[in-house]
Order: sequence, then structure tokens, then C-alpha cells
Amino acid sequence: MKLVNNRALTLLAVTLALTISGPATAFNLDSDAPITVSADNARLDDSKGIATYTGDVQLEQGKTRLNAERVVLYRDANGLSRIEASGLPARYQQPTRDGEGETDARALNITWSASDDQLTFEREAIIEQNGNLFRGDIIHYDTVRRVVTAQGGDSNTGSGRVEMVIQPRSTKSKQGSDGSSQSQ
Repeated sequence: MKLVNNRALTLLAVTLALTISGPATAFNLDSDAPITVSADNARLDDSKGIATYTGDVQLEQGKTRLNAERVVLYRDANGLSRIEASGLPARYQQPTRDGEGETDARALNITWSASDDQLTFEREAIIEQNGNLFRGDIIHYDTVRRVVTAQGGDSNTGSGRVEMVIQPRSTKSKQGSDGSSQSQ
């Protein structure tokens, strides 16, 4: 694999951000759809605004899903402010904006922050959508600006690099007057 300088990496990150066409927010707190959680165990500390779920946790809002071994929900005066999930791996799934596929992300730790409008995937992070792949140790996704940034990890525990696979745009064949096909 060729070495990629920061400028090329930035260009690739922007390209991937354009291919990830998920809804404007990960969990839409303005939505009428409730966030539902099911798990093997739950603990609510109402005075601190912390709910902890463990054991095959499934969190859903509409068609957005988060599955993990442990999920912690934080509430403040404005409502739900943060979600922290961990698993081997934790998995986040969301339909694309155009309905043509699904964003499927996995990491050992996934955090959603309402104040930052950001999803963070940490440790062995992978985001896939329609054949496109983004892999790194830490991947931040700004859900409003739709900007993805990634960092490679410690080369002792992995490749230490960010990896991207971007599928080519499909080309349609056009029939020529002589019967031959030509690419557009």
C-alpha cells in the first residue's frame, strides 16, 4: 500500500463523507419516534440522570439501531445528551437518506453526543455502506456537517493506518449505431 500524505487523506475523507449519505442526525431528539431500549439488565440512577443497560442491549429509534453488550444513557435538563455503547463489537445501523442501502458501523466503543452532533467509533472501527468501507482506530462522524475524520492506531496492535475502499460509480452502457456498446 502506498504512503498517503495528509492532503490525500483529507481528500479521501471528504470523498467518503460524501458517500455516507445517512440522515442528518444519528438519533433525532426532535422526532416523535421514541427511543426504545431492551436488555438483559437495567439500572437507573434518576438523581444522576444515568441509565445503564447490560446484556444483549438493543436500542432503536425508527429504523436506526444500536446493538451492544453495554449501553449507558446520560440525561440532562434538556433530555438525552449522550449514549455510550461497548461490545465485541458494538454495532450501529441506519438507513441511508435516499433509502438505497444502509450504513453499518462497528467498533468496540461507540459514542453519540447530542451537544457535538457527533458519532465516535473507537477501537477496531469499521463503517460500511453500499460496498464502500472506512476503517481506522478512531472514526468521528459529524452528523450535521456530514464530515468523517479518522485516525490510525498504534502499529503494535494493528496496521496503524486508516484504510478506505471506495467503489467506482456505476457506468451505464450506451448502444452505438453499429450495435457496439460504449461506456459513458
